[in-house]
Amino acid sequence: MASNSDSFFTKLAQSTKSVIKIALTTRRCGISPDAKGDNIVVMGNGPSLSETINAHADILRATPSLAVNFAANTPEFRQLRPQYYVLADPHFFASGNENVDRLIANINAVDWLMTLFLPFAAKVASSKINSEKVKIEFYNAVGVEGFEWLENAAFKSGRGMPRPRNVLIPSIMIAVKMGYKNIYVAGADHSWTKTLSVNDRNEVVSIQPHFYKEDEKEERRIRTDYLRYPLHQILYSFYVAFRSYFTIQRYAVSQGVKIYNVTPGSFIDAFPRTTLSELNL
Repeated sequence: MASNSDSFFTKLAQSTKSVIKIALTTRRCGISPDAKGDNIVVMGNGPSLSETINAHADILRATPSLAVNFAANTPEFRQLRPQYYVLADPHFFASGNENVDRLIANINAVDWLMTLFLPFAAKVASSKINSEKVKIEFYNAVGVEGFEWLENAAFKSGRGMPRPRNVLIPSIMIAVKMGYKNIYVAGADHSWTKTLSVNDRNEVVSIQPHFYKEDEKEERRIRTDYLRYPLHQILYSFYVAFRSYFTIQRYAVSQGVKIYNVTPGSFIDAFPRTTLSELNL
């Protein structure tokens, strides 16, 4: 058990590192209040999202929603017409990838008003988005840790967020920043450990299913990425993600925001559970 002094000096070191990152790598956040009512559904791409869409498509169409990653490459994207979209992984800003090129084309083809949120690092790549229907806003994908007052100040200003291990973390923080008071998180299965294994060549194998079928090239890319890391690093990255959700929950409570996990079988244990049936339209 760490002593209070150990905890203080750990927080001091984290805070010092965070202040330096904020000063050197962040820009003024331009995300403006944009809440269209109190409720928003943040849709991850986990396999359970298919079940949620089948059961609650009417609610999803009637409620402001946010989509992520390759969702625009699915038929459900045009069915649900999300008002917001978030990309985070640098993979989405690379050129020459067929899936990414198709994603950009589908985003450019939307015939409804949609705001696309990109990290500041994607400023140059954002020139590929040329639709009059798509508004682009930028966010700081910078992890901030340390004293609670520093974290709160960084989160509120948009200069930082809990360590953004995956796209769901900036998505929820953006929803808070826009002013939504009730955030419903769907398609966030996060049940990665169920499919994690190590083969006889000491290679880590992880299958990360989505609500849509991944094409062979994308599956191969994901498998190859995992081969580069030992198991302890992968498990640590999972730890960082799940810990970030507890930081988000703490911050949300301080801002009077309620976050609900509506994902059947989700491994995220930071947010209270409910179902979209409980959402009052």
